[in-house]
Amino acid sequence: MSTLPPCPKCNSEYTYEDGAQLICPECAHEWSANGEAEAVSDDTVKKDSVGNVLQDGDTITVIKDLKVKGTSLVVKVGTKVKNIRLCDGDHDIDCKIDGIGPMKLKSEFVRKV
Repeated sequence: MSTLPPCPKCNSEYTYEDGAQLICPECAHEWSANGEAEAVSDDTVKKDSVGNVLQDGDTITVIKDLKVKGTSLVVKVGTKVKNIRLCDGDHDIDCKIDGIGPMKLKSEFVRKV
């Protein structure tokens, strides 16, 4: 049983030591092993395709035709999406598109209105 502390970012118990650093293999977070508790910054800045900072509640437009996986639907260029929510992960925008329903989008395929 390991005596190393769990990852402060994702709470994984599989941390390991690498010199003076502790590393989480699940989220790749690194922190100091000498007991200094660093504040985990959950305030990561999400930006759209042209570099505008996105926030919860913003309105965006889609800049590329996007196929909806598992269906024959396509989100067309210029589709306006209101009231987005930012989340963690590869697809970092959670939204509801009229005519399609709830989806997750990547911020690199949208532009803030």
